[in-house]
Formats: sequence, C-alpha cells, structure tokens
Amino acid sequence: MKTIGAIALLLAGSLAAAAQTPSPAAQPAKPNAIQPAKPAAKRPAAAAPRQVYDGMSNAERAAIQSDLIWSGDYNGLANGEFGDRSIDAVKSFQKSSGGKATGVLNVQERVQLAELSKSRQAAAGWKMVGDAATGARLGLPTKIVPQTADSRIGSRWQSARGEAQVETFRINAPDTTLAAVFEQQRKEPANRKVEYNVLKPDSFVISGLQGLKKFYVRAGVQNNDVRGITILYDQAMEGVMDPIVIAMSSAFVPFPAQEVVAVAPARRKVDYGTGIVVSAAGDIVTDRATTEDCNVITVAGFGNAERVAEDKDSALALIRLNGARNLAPLALGGGGARGAEVTLVGIADPQAQDGRRAVTTVKARIAGSDGTRPLEPVPAPGFSGAAAIDGEARFAGLVELKSRVVAGPVNGAGQAALTDAAAVRRFLNAQKVETASGNARVDDAKAAAVRVICVRK
Repeated sequence: MKTIGAIALLLAGSLAAAAQTPSPAAQPAKPNAIQPAKPAAKRPAAAAPRQVYDGMSNAERAAIQSDLIWSGDYNGLANGEFGDRSIDAVKSFQKSSGGKATGVLNVQERVQLAELSKSRQAAAGWKMVGDAATGARLGLPTKIVPQTADSRIGSRWQSARGEAQVETFRINAPDTTLAAVFEQQRKEPANRKVEYNVLKPDSFVISGLQGLKKFYVRAGVQNNDVRGITILYDQAMEGVMDPIVIAMSSAFVPFPAQEVVAVAPARRKVDYGTGIVVSAAGDIVTDRATTEDCNVITVAGFGNAERVAEDKDSALALIRLNGARNLAPLALGGGGARGAEVTLVGIADPQAQDGRRAVTTVKARIAGSDGTRPLEPVPAPGFSGAAAIDGEARFAGLVELKSRVVAGPVNGAGQAALTDAAAVRRFLNAQKVETASGNARVDDAKAAAVRVICVRK
C-alpha cells in the first residue's frame, strides 16, 4: 500500500536591564596606604530558564515552540512542555540571530522570532485544513503543494512537478491494529529505507529515504481506526521542507473532537499590565481586563489604587492613586495615528525581564483597516495598557492584549489591538478627567508609564 503524506508545526523572554549605580566620589589615598577594595554591587540574580517558562501559560510556551520550529531551531512537538530540548532551541535561535544565548527570550528577541515564523508560514502558504476523506485535521504548506486529488485511502496534495507530496490515509478494518500498520508502513513500498521509527501505544512515527526522496509518516489510533499522514519530498528541498515537516507533524490531529468547546484561559491570581498617567491628580488609564475582579490593585512604586470606572466597548479602565506625588502625565492631544507604524511603550511582565520593571519600547504596526485595528507583532505580556506613539510624536492609543480562546489543540499566543486615541479621550472626558494637550514623544510616554498589579483571590 502506497501512501504519501505530511508533517507539521507546532517564548516571552528575559530582559535583563539592571540599573547602574553611580560610584561614590573617589577619596584621595593616604601615602603608602593600601586602600581596601570596595565590594561590587550585587546584581539581582536572573531567574533560571525553567523558572521563567514554568511561570508562563501552556499556550505561551507552545507558541514559542511553534515559532522555533519555523525558525529551524526546534524539532519536537509544540505541546507546551518546555524542557532542556526547548531551552536549547531558544539558545540556538539567540546564537543565530547574534544575541547572547541565555535560554530566555527578551522582548525584542520574542518579537524577532515571531516575525520570522510568520514570514516563513506566509511563504509556505501555511493553512490548517480538515480532510473529508479521513476525518483528520492537518496543516498544509498550500503554496508548495497546491494541487489536490483523491487517493485510494485518503487525500493527496502535491507540487506541480511532484517534488513534494502529502497524502492522508485511513485503515479501519475490524482487525486493524496500530502495530500491524506500523510494520506495513516500515516495509512498503519496497524502496523505503527507514532511518528513524518509534511506536507508542497510540501513535507512531517513521522517517527515512524512499528512493531519492525523503519520507515521513505519522499516524494515530482510536479503537480499530488508524489515521495517518505521509510526506514525501526531494532531498534537494530538505532545507525548506524539514522545518515544515516538523510543523506538520506537530499540527496533525488524527481524531479532532466532533464538537470543540471553546474555553477561555483561567485568570491569573496576580496579573501585570501597564498604566499611563493622564493627570497630576493620580488618574491612570489602563486595560479593563487587567484590572477586572481584583481584590487589590497596586501601582508599583506608588502604592494602592482604586478602580473608579470602566468601559467594556473601548476595553478601558480608569484607576486612581490618592495623594500621589511626582507623576508625569502624558499629553493626549492631536487627532490620532498617522500611518500604520507605531512605537509601543510599556512594562513587560516580570517573568519576561527577570523580576524587573523596566519600561521598554517595541515597534508595531496597525494591521487592519476594518475598525478592529489589530497590532502586529503581538507585544509581550504586561503590555496591556501600553501607550502607542506614532512617527510624528502623536498619542495613537492604548494596547489591548487578548488571550486567544483555546479550542482543541493549543493554538498559540494571544492577539493585540489598539484602542485609538479618540476613544481614550472620550472615555476620560466622560469621567471628567482633565488631560494635557500637545504632542506625546516616546520619552514622555516612558515617564508616564507605570506597572499595574492586580491581585485576585
């Protein structure tokens, strides 16, 4: 039995920015006196990679693994189980991109990795599809294998000249066993040379050479029903296809649920976001979801705050510090963003910067024109409520981070959208908050940014 098939796809990092302490003025040395060496200031110890990833959600870890597959640095499953193999893959990416191999991605590296993954998926035409012939769900590089046809026991996709082929198969006779299909796939067709194979109770993988081509087979079983995928491609294509095959393997779902129930991720007991000071009286605007159902809201460095208003439509919340001093409100004047390119100014989650609270900036673009105003790439956790500043030093709006609803297999990181400047001003005007007009430079936004901490039961 001949089958040809496919395999598929499936981080937030550390920003070690320690403040430097000015050294005390040097004292004149006494003649012939030996001056005792001053002990070096201790720098906070960076969290171990395992601790950083353990603090992330499973979806965040799986998204990093998925992107590392597409970068060519990881050849395992994107299942969120982040061990030494995944950490080594992060180090490999950091080395190849000219960074320090810490094993934990900082904000810029996470953005760079996501952008690389996205561009390679787009180049391959990556798409998740359901196979009517077998009932399986798989990821396909549709630009590489655009031609489709039925096969004897499944479906087939291939390139115009047959350099790459993907084929699904299903065997569900009453006496079918996974072990029997495994042995059959190892031996047929006769020109297969197996280089790797593993049989588990519910699945198997086989790979190697088939004539002058590379092949990969993955299959799973449920009762007496075996469903699988085979990928076959010229050895000259291995530089392009090898990461795609890993991605296909990770994305292959032989028995997707008939009814997938969408489940919103559980709220964190301690949530971190960014707030922007908008008045010297202690008014701070931030993301509504970050401050929802909090027992205590704290603004780092200033103390507790109260949540005084929210607006579900604009996803905004207003919190207030009482008796705060030394606040630097951001000017919110002007019309709104001119152009799609903006700079986001926020404070990443402490897990992304070794427990610190440094204000950082990342570049982003407003990708949509349909009113939803999505931001790409998605910034790091903690940037909910961050300010967006356009290229003409105008306040463009506030960042809203949304956790993706998990349905079935882990489907990656969250989404980001921009609540535009006009909506922010309307919300604050309705709360009778007097804001400053004028331009808003990136440095002004840095001075106005504060970390908002929500503690829930």
